[in-house]
Amino acid sequence: MLHARSDGEYSHGMATSHFWHTLPRPIVGLAPMNGITDHPFRYIQKKYGNPTLLYTEFTSVRRLEIGDRDIARDFLFDESQRPIVAQIFGHNPDLFRRMAILLCQLGFDGIDINMGCPSPSVVDHGAGAGLIRTPDLAQAIIKATQQGVVAWQNGATAHDDPGIPADLLHQVEARHAELPPAYRQPRAIPVSVKTRIGYDSPCVDGWIPKLLEQNPAAIAIHGRTLDQGSTGRADWDEIGCAAELARGSGVVMLGNGDVTSLDDAHRKAATYGLDGVLIGRASYGNPFVFRPGDRAAALAQNPYCLLQIALEHARLFDATISQGNQQRFLRMRKHLSWYARSLPGITALRRRLIVTNSAIEAEAALAEYFAYRNRWAQQLNSAGP
Repeated sequence: MLHARSDGEYSHGMATSHFWHTLPRPIVGLAPMNGITDHPFRYIQKKYGNPTLLYTEFTSVRRLEIGDRDIARDFLFDESQRPIVAQIFGHNPDLFRRMAILLCQLGFDGIDINMGCPSPSVVDHGAGAGLIRTPDLAQAIIKATQQGVVAWQNGATAHDDPGIPADLLHQVEARHAELPPAYRQPRAIPVSVKTRIGYDSPCVDGWIPKLLEQNPAAIAIHGRTLDQGSTGRADWDEIGCAAELARGSGVVMLGNGDVTSLDDAHRKAATYGLDGVLIGRASYGNPFVFRPGDRAAALAQNPYCLLQIALEHARLFDATISQGNQQRFLRMRKHLSWYARSLPGITALRRRLIVTNSAIEAEAALAEYFAYRNRWAQQLNSAGP
């Protein structure tokens, strides 16, 4: 394992203690998903499902270079979400170093480098899963991010970066001031990687050792190649091979892909020799996926609990993300539809929800649905035998 040195480098030696070492095994976390795992979604998942670990959506380090003042919204979180890992992507090592300092100051528990996104808009710039084809650059990015953490430990802050806009700097410093005292202090922030089993074909034998050479705290590996995207089946045998390559290194290994339940996560972790598993699409509209019994057990107690959670989610989204901007609320529509699936008489409600522009409109649609259901139940009961 690596630890910080005063000269801004990492050196081999005794492992620095951080949250990856203390999480209960198997780790069952929420996978980072672009356009999905924003602050409101994570808050709901943590409150009702309690995954062991949360990541943000990925954010481009290039946004520092262009002086994007909206970065702070992407990195919004609250104390209920710890441990919380900020995920970033790009291809310029120095921007990773600069972003690492900012993320440390914002109080994140970890920094994750996305080396798995298959989107052409990301890969064509040599980022995301495109880094699988440039392992030397991938290593340089990990090292630069680690150096940014060391710089933070040695006193560097976002204030020292002349490229950060004044209003973004103000937001960072204000959030830092609001952190609990323990998170305002310079501390060892672990750097991890999320990647795939290969580019156009599996290549874990050549790819994973390159990552291990840089001693990341953890590697989460999705069981599909870049070319597969989200299609086909995740290859868990390849994930198991990656775990075997890392055995004895001290690097935490997580698998990801097609995990359907908490029981499934535990089985896969045990079968493939992993420290844990990340759940992605199975969490859509279903925070209970992280609990024993999953969705069915919760719905058996209250068939409409997910609709109540949907409204809570929409209100938080309005308060923190859209803030009255109807265009931003469009991202919330898919979540409303996912919460409403598989309930009786739900088709008309889903049609209403996917055209809402605010939490107020979503609440009106839900109120109308419940009023109709109550009238229907009353009529059924009054009809007699």
